[in-house]
Amino acid sequence: MSDEIKYGEIAKCLWLNSAIVSKHLDNSLSAVHGVGLTEYMVLQSLMSAPNYALRRVDIAESLARTASGITRILTPMEKIGLVSKDVNERDARVSLVKITPSGKTLFEHATTTLNAKSASLLKNLDATQADSLLTVLQSI
Repeated sequence: MSDEIKYGEIAKCLWLNSAIVSKHLDNSLSAVHGVGLTEYMVLQSLMSAPNYALRRVDIAESLARTASGITRILTPMEKIGLVSKDVNERDARVSLVKITPSGKTLFEHATTTLNAKSASLLKNLDATQADSLLTVLQSI
Protein backbone atom coordinates (compact mmCIF):
# COMPACT_ATOMS: atom_id res chain seq x y z
CA MET A 1 0.00 0.00 0.00
CA SER A 2 1.33 3.42 -0.95
CA ASP A 3 1.78 6.37 1.40
CA GLU A 4 0.95 8.69 -1.50
CA ILE A 5 -1.75 11.23 -0.66
CA LYS A 6 -4.80 10.72 -2.85
CA TYR A 7 -5.58 14.37 -3.54
CA GLY A 8 -8.21 13.59 -6.15
CA GLU A 9 -10.15 11.33 -3.80
CA ILE A 10 -9.91 13.87 -0.99
CA ALA A 11 -11.14 16.68 -3.26
CA LYS A 12 -14.02 14.57 -4.57
CA CYS A 13 -15.08 13.50 -1.07
CA LEU A 14 -14.80 17.08 0.22
CA TRP A 15 -16.86 18.43 -2.66
CA LEU A 16 -19.59 15.79 -2.35
CA ASN A 17 -19.92 16.08 1.42
CA SER A 18 -19.86 19.87 1.22
CA ALA A 19 -22.72 19.73 -1.27
CA ILE A 20 -24.71 17.37 0.96
CA VAL A 21 -24.24 19.53 4.06
CA SER A 22 -25.05 22.70 2.10
CA LYS A 23 -28.22 21.13 0.70
CA HIS A 24 -29.46 20.08 4.15
CA LEU A 25 -28.70 23.48 5.69
CA ASP A 26 -30.20 25.32 2.72
CA ASN A 27 -33.40 23.26 2.87
CA SER A 28 -33.77 23.77 6.64
CA LEU A 29 -33.22 27.53 6.46
CA SER A 30 -35.52 27.90 3.48
CA ALA A 31 -38.33 25.86 5.01
CA VAL A 32 -38.29 27.68 8.34
CA HIS A 33 -37.09 31.21 7.51
CA GLY A 34 -37.59 31.69 3.77
CA VAL A 35 -33.89 32.26 3.04
CA GLY A 36 -31.24 29.91 1.78
CA LEU A 37 -27.76 29.23 3.05
CA THR A 38 -26.21 31.80 0.71
CA GLU A 39 -28.49 34.57 1.99
CA TYR A 40 -27.73 33.48 5.54
CA MET A 41 -24.00 33.74 4.83
CA VAL A 42 -24.51 37.27 3.44
CA LEU A 43 -26.30 38.23 6.65
CA GLN A 44 -23.52 36.63 8.71
CA SER A 45 -20.90 38.68 6.85
CA LEU A 46 -22.86 41.86 7.54
CA MET A 47 -23.41 40.98 11.21
CA SER A 48 -19.67 40.63 11.75
CA ALA A 49 -18.79 43.84 9.88
CA PRO A 50 -18.14 47.24 11.46
CA ASN A 51 -21.44 49.16 11.59
CA TYR A 52 -23.10 46.06 10.08
CA ALA A 53 -22.20 47.31 6.59
CA LEU A 54 -19.89 46.17 3.78
CA ARG A 55 -19.20 47.00 0.17
CA ARG A 56 -20.70 44.52 -2.29
CA VAL A 57 -17.21 43.48 -3.41
CA ASP A 58 -16.21 42.76 0.20
CA ILE A 59 -19.21 40.49 0.64
CA ALA A 60 -18.27 38.73 -2.58
CA GLU A 61 -14.70 38.26 -1.39
CA SER A 62 -15.77 36.91 1.99
CA LEU A 63 -18.07 34.32 0.38
CA ALA A 64 -15.84 33.40 -2.59
CA ARG A 65 -18.43 34.74 -5.05
CA THR A 66 -18.35 37.26 -7.85
CA ALA A 67 -19.55 40.82 -7.28
CA SER A 68 -22.27 40.32 -9.91
CA GLY A 69 -23.37 37.10 -8.20
CA ILE A 70 -23.68 38.96 -4.91
CA THR A 71 -25.73 41.67 -6.62
CA ARG A 72 -28.17 38.99 -7.83
CA ILE A 73 -28.44 37.67 -4.25
CA LEU A 74 -28.83 41.12 -2.68
CA THR A 75 -31.64 42.38 -4.92
CA PRO A 76 -34.37 40.09 -3.52
CA MET A 77 -32.93 40.48 -0.01
CA GLU A 78 -33.37 44.23 -0.34
CA LYS A 79 -36.92 43.82 -1.68
CA ILE A 80 -37.97 41.81 1.39
CA GLY A 81 -36.27 44.24 3.77
CA LEU A 82 -33.31 42.18 5.03
CA VAL A 83 -30.67 44.59 3.71
CA SER A 84 -30.52 48.14 2.47
CA LYS A 85 -28.10 49.91 0.18
CA ASP A 86 -26.45 53.19 1.06
CA VAL A 87 -25.66 54.57 -2.39
CA ASN A 88 -22.58 56.74 -2.83
CA GLU A 89 -23.53 59.50 -5.28
CA ARG A 90 -19.97 59.84 -6.60
CA ASP A 91 -19.04 56.17 -7.01
CA ALA A 92 -21.50 53.26 -6.95
CA ARG A 93 -18.60 50.83 -6.40
CA VAL A 94 -18.17 52.11 -2.84
CA SER A 95 -21.86 51.94 -1.95
CA LEU A 96 -22.50 50.02 1.23
CA VAL A 97 -24.89 47.17 1.92
CA LYS A 98 -26.27 47.28 5.45
CA ILE A 99 -28.30 44.74 7.39
CA THR A 100 -31.71 46.03 8.52
CA PRO A 101 -33.30 45.42 11.93
CA SER A 102 -35.54 42.73 10.40
CA GLY A 103 -32.45 41.21 8.79
CA LYS A 104 -30.78 41.05 12.21
CA THR A 105 -33.83 39.37 13.73
CA LEU A 106 -34.06 36.83 10.92
CA PHE A 107 -30.32 36.13 11.23
CA GLU A 108 -30.62 35.46 14.97
CA HIS A 109 -33.54 33.05 14.49
CA ALA A 110 -31.90 31.39 11.48
CA THR A 111 -28.70 30.88 13.49
CA THR A 112 -30.67 28.75 15.97
CA THR A 113 -31.98 26.63 13.08
CA LEU A 114 -28.55 26.38 11.45
CA ASN A 115 -26.91 25.33 14.72
CA ALA A 116 -29.55 22.67 15.40
CA LYS A 117 -29.34 21.24 11.87
CA SER A 118 -25.52 21.33 11.96
CA ALA A 119 -25.51 19.44 15.26
CA SER A 120 -27.77 16.82 13.71
CA LEU A 121 -25.58 16.46 10.61
CA LEU A 122 -22.38 16.20 12.65
CA LYS A 123 -23.76 14.10 15.50
CA ASN A 124 -21.33 11.24 14.81
CA LEU A 125 -18.31 13.43 15.60
CA ASP A 126 -17.01 13.78 19.12
CA ALA A 127 -15.46 17.08 20.29
CA THR A 128 -11.92 16.00 19.36
CA GLN A 129 -12.97 14.92 15.87
CA ALA A 130 -14.93 18.14 15.37
CA ASP A 131 -11.88 20.21 16.40
CA SER A 132 -9.65 18.18 14.06
CA LEU A 133 -12.08 18.60 11.16
CA LEU A 134 -12.28 22.32 11.73
CA THR A 135 -8.48 22.57 11.84
CA VAL A 136 -8.14 20.62 8.58
CA LEU A 137 -10.80 22.68 6.81
CA GLN A 138 -9.23 25.95 7.94
CA SER A 139 -5.86 24.83 6.58
CA ILE A 140 -7.21 24.53 3.03
